[in-house]
Amino acid sequence: MNPLLRLTRVYYTAAHLPEYLAPALDLGLRLFLANVFFKSGLTKIATWESTLYLFSDVYQVPLLPPEVAALLATGAELGLPVLLVLGLFSRFAAAGLLILNLVAVVSYYSGLSEAGLSQHLYWGILLAVLLVSSRGAWSVDTWLEARLRKFV
Repeated sequence: MNPLLRLTRVYYTAAHLPEYLAPALDLGLRLFLANVFFKSGLTKIATWESTLYLFSDVYQVPLLPPEVAALLATGAELGLPVLLVLGLFSRFAAAGLLILNLVAVVSYYSGLSEAGLSQHLYWGILLAVLLVSSRGAWSVDTWLEARLRKFV
């Protein structure tokens, strides 16, 4: 066999090995992002009066009364990360957190430092990756979809 052909086969065989790490990477992203947003939600409910103050006097959430915005943001930060951890409705959860992240940046853009803005951008990129590619093998979504196919 031609050495170049043999080398090419070895390369393409080895090039597929990282694909076996994809479920672990997907799970890692889901756990990391869930931790960030869930802790933020816990902070909001631990100091609800401060949360209401921030939403009424500091954040400029468009279109919503401050109390409603605070309630929706807190509910999203506590509920959607649970879905991410389980891998249940993962794309829905990622989309919801991405929207929440965007609204947070728009609402408090003038008060964000460069580091804070970079952090939100980082989270947004990771959420977009989950939104586009998340159907990890280690998720309830994958298990559920396989079970539902039997009925269709």
